[in-house]
Amino acid sequence: MTVTVFDPTPCALGEGALWHPERGQLFWFDILGKRLLTRSGDGARHWQFDEHVSAAGWIDRDTLLVASETALSRFDLTTGETAKVIALEADTPTTRSNDGRADPLGGFWIGTMNKDGSEGGGAIYRFFRGDLRRLYAPVSIPNAICFAPDGSRAYFADTARQAILCVALDPEGWPAADPETFADLSAEGLNPDGTVTDRDGCLWNAQWGAARVARYGPDGRFLDAVSLPAQQTTCPAFGEDGRLYCTSAADGLPEGPDEGCTFTFETDARGWPEPRVIL
Repeated sequence: MTVTVFDPTPCALGEGALWHPERGQLFWFDILGKRLLTRSGDGARHWQFDEHVSAAGWIDRDTLLVASETALSRFDLTTGETAKVIALEADTPTTRSNDGRADPLGGFWIGTMNKDGSEGGGAIYRFFRGDLRRLYAPVSIPNAICFAPDGSRAYFADTARQAILCVALDPEGWPAADPETFADLSAEGLNPDGTVTDRDGCLWNAQWGAARVARYGPDGRFLDAVSLPAQQTTCPAFGEDGRLYCTSAADGLPEGPDEGCTFTFETDARGWPEPRVIL
């Protein structure tokens, strides 16, 4: 698989890659830069925020649900206007949002963490039709949030634990059991970051510090990995026709030509459309 640079804009902490199926367009965030980025046929564009932003789901063609350090908000791509939907740890100034993704029923899962990365300051929540519930806490670095295509399971990780977990979901998309270990990466010293599933239920996991995206079968078995020219790979997203995109982070690394860039490569897999968030 040939990896190329999709967008050369260096991100201190690229995250939250989202392929908008109605627009046929990739969006992603630079958390530390407090901005939302995109690239389409007319070139690159970004929107600046006054607080950390990290992940999004799509509501309609021109509206995203954006997770910031204090709220989940509607963001209008045409006007740049933001309207708060619900507060998210707004009374805890030491935390911010991190990884998040929409689930097949139109809910949105989002993790929070301490801004300084210290242990146990965060949690994982689900927002569903106006209801925001805390699912898991304490969490240090929430990541790898994704879902089986049929909605039967959710996956997530606390990167500090070096394992991806899975949990069965009920018909309303809420956890129906205790989480179980899906893939234990500790023996290899691997740090699971963002993850996306393909149509076959395989997980594509960006692994922080390992310069790669690894694929795991629905049974948790390692299948293969694709090397990227950036050490801190962060979040993958499927576009059209099996093309995968992946963000990276330059924070804390010596300056390099590709660190913090966003990459793309063709795969032999196919993604499935990112679900719409239902407010």
